[in-house]
Amino acid sequence: MDLGEGLRQAIAKLTRSAVIDAKTIREFNKELQKTLLSADVEVELVLRFTKDIEEKALKVKPPAGVAPTDYITNIVYDELVDLMGPTYQPQLKKQRILMMGLYGSGKTTSTAKLAKFYQDRGLSAAVICCDVTRPAAYEQLETLAKQANVGFFGMKGEGDASRIVKEGMARFRDKQVIICDTSGRNALDGNLIGELKRVAAAFNPDEKVLVISADTGQVAGKQAREFDSAVRISGVVVTKMDGSGKGGGALSAANAAHTKIMFIGVGEKLGNMEPYDADRFIGGLLGIPDIGSLIERVQDAVKEAGLSTEEMQAEELNFETFYTQLKAMNKMGPLKNVFGMMGAPDVPKEIAEKGEEKLKKYKVIIASMTKEERVNEKELRDQGRIRRIAAGSGTTERDVHELISDFSKMKKMFGALKNDRNFKKKFSNMM
Repeated sequence: MDLGEGLRQAIAKLTRSAVIDAKTIREFNKELQKTLLSADVEVELVLRFTKDIEEKALKVKPPAGVAPTDYITNIVYDELVDLMGPTYQPQLKKQRILMMGLYGSGKTTSTAKLAKFYQDRGLSAAVICCDVTRPAAYEQLETLAKQANVGFFGMKGEGDASRIVKEGMARFRDKQVIICDTSGRNALDGNLIGELKRVAAAFNPDEKVLVISADTGQVAGKQAREFDSAVRISGVVVTKMDGSGKGGGALSAANAAHTKIMFIGVGEKLGNMEPYDADRFIGGLLGIPDIGSLIERVQDAVKEAGLSTEEMQAEELNFETFYTQLKAMNKMGPLKNVFGMMGAPDVPKEIAEKGEEKLKKYKVIIASMTKEERVNEKELRDQGRIRRIAAGSGTTERDVHELISDFSKMKKMFGALKNDRNFKKKFSNMM
């Protein structure tokens, strides 16, 4: 069970209680403690967290008109924000960023992601490869920089990282954001500290960022303190937040080390890097819908897929327009994350995965149709066409029939919603 699921179950159990008294609160706190400890949050932080909840829940009465369970949920929300750290607002200005971290933290990928983040917001960006110890670092960052469409500089075979950064800065005088990727180690040692200090002296960064993997859990605090003591870090980037049950532990540990959380990596794609937003992150843990993120994700997906607004707002649903929308959905990331933004984070993983498999299969099947078949589904009443499409897509005739059946149901629903003025009004207000 991950942190969010445990928190939601504890709150759901609380809401079913007939009376909210000291005993109920203490039982609720035991559930919270068990959940937080299993997510690798430090014991001291867990005890402080639950003590604060108990004091506020029992000593202060809910405001008039607010149900006790809603009031306690709000207390949990506020305490989680305090535990994980405040929202970070990145400065969209000219700057130099030094990336640091141990092996396996996702430092090189985060360097490219961060460059893309700033470039997507109108700042010209470039990356410098100063990792002189890992053999594949040069090729990896060069490839990622091309994918992100940002500048790249490195000197293959050069062992002096400070020389590389000086050459890179001279090359990228015209760039507004320069990000330097540095060497890692299995642990912070004297050699790494010396190298980082030399690179920092030559680079003169505005930000010195430590990259930590979410699966390190509470060890994140120790890493943050050690790096800060050695080279004075500005903050941290926490990676692999999409797959680690210890993500809450990493965030709370870094925050407890008095280090601000700057960005979180929420997926493997280059666009899956976002500034840490306490409200969004905690809201996601508690199952609160994040319509703002959902709309942003849709807009980014449409842009990445190279689609126009007209293509996404089709008046008629046919296989052609459905295929266009599938291409955009494919860019939005795992369905599990999309469900989470819609306020339904507990959709079983196997159902979300089956949904993804089905959508991928449907995309391949539609790609094997002719233009006429996509525009006019009546053409697909011919069994010979079904056979040809199945063979061309590497699927079965049954799969094609299943797509046609599901599509017919969607078309009926699409028609009903299109003619529902009340739904249109609600949707417009929500947007």
